[in-house]
Amino acid sequence: MNLLREPAGLRLLRRVTIVGICVAVIAPVLPLLVQSVAHRWLYPALVPPQVDLRAWRYVFSPAARVLEATVTSLLIASAVTALCVIIAVPAGRGLAALRPGARRRLEYLFFAPVIVPSLAVALGLHIIFIRAGLADTVAGVIVAHLLPTVPYMVLVMSSTFAHADRDLEGQARTLGAGAVRAFLLVGLPAALPGVVAGSLFVFLISWSQYALTLLIGGGRVLTLPVLLFAFAGAGDLSVTAALAIVFLLPAVLILAGTSRFLTGRSIALGGVGGR
Repeated sequence: MNLLREPAGLRLLRRVTIVGICVAVIAPVLPLLVQSVAHRWLYPALVPPQVDLRAWRYVFSPAARVLEATVTSLLIASAVTALCVIIAVPAGRGLAALRPGARRRLEYLFFAPVIVPSLAVALGLHIIFIRAGLADTVAGVIVAHLLPTVPYMVLVMSSTFAHADRDLEGQARTLGAGAVRAFLLVGLPAALPGVVAGSLFVFLISWSQYALTLLIGGGRVLTLPVLLFAFAGAGDLSVTAALAIVFLLPAVLILAGTSRFLTGRSIALGGVGGR
């Protein structure tokens, strides 16, 4: 008899909870899906009177520039994520080594750019970037996206390293490894789930940035959020809904891909089919 077997009631509760979460996540997307294939869906009709794939044909046509915007968004979000890891991992490690009081005060400094209204920060950055030649460029947008993302990544890494077992690195050093080598071979792999979680969070923040991208990019750097808001302002609901689904899809795929690494099983299937 397996004494560690999960009770049937707890297993049922876990499955019901996961199904409820899936429904809560999928339900808001369903109206977008219906709207994207609707033709003249006017009030008070409960369902579209006619299905039309015009919006999807336009979204996948070269005229919509969706592919260009998607590639640019992926490039910017990936570059921002990589830079945040390079900056935040050593910063978080350094903060974790401080006393709690000093660590909290320094964390407040890291969060200063987030506390200030983003519009004010963007306007100030725009003036500096014009003088530095970074305005209206992808590089300028990447640097601007670091302001709202680095603080969160530093907080995640600080918390990760604060709760890590430092004795492992100490044992590596007693066996002859230097401080840097012990961190790279022992400390960093132990903190890898925190790095992945923080990187996912950073990627999603950068992926969804609109105001900073529009102001710093000057409308020349075309990303999916900028394109989505442009179509939403034009009033074409079907195209806007189709583009919104395209905008959501990479984030969902990345979340599903990293869930197995973070939890050891798929979030979507682990509770439904697992034992």
